[in-house]
Amino acid sequence: MSTIAEDNKRTVLGFFEAVSERRPDDLAKFMAADVIDHNKIIHGEADEPGAAFDGIRSQLAAFDPLVVDVEELVGEDDRVVARVTQRGTHKGTHPRMPEPTGREFEVEAVWIFTLAEGKIAQLRAVSDRLGLFLQLGWDWPQAD
Repeated sequence: MSTIAEDNKRTVLGFFEAVSERRPDDLAKFMAADVIDHNKIIHGEADEPGAAFDGIRSQLAAFDPLVVDVEELVGEDDRVVARVTQRGTHKGTHPRMPEPTGREFEVEAVWIFTLAEGKIAQLRAVSDRLGLFLQLGWDWPQAD
């Protein structure tokens, strides 16, 4: 018999598979239309429900490949936490660095998902941004 936590973990795994397999049209199977991204996947992403879809598409345009390997997955009630390794190559434009560097990266991240009615309703992520910037040769953002 399946539990809600197990079903939610399967949804999160499906989300990461869709990203890694470059299937952005499948994201709606895993994310609610009004999903809220508390961390903003992309610098400059719109601050409105559902904007995470465009943020992920922007990431896929900037990084090819972009692969997310799930190292640990913990689920309880409506929450799922994933520790992942993210790797890719900067081949497309990105708001932080419009010109592709062609460099590869590999960083760890922790994603926290809240699910409702079988879909991701909220997401948060903390990643090694300094490592990402150093590996890609990007300038560190300056305070205004």
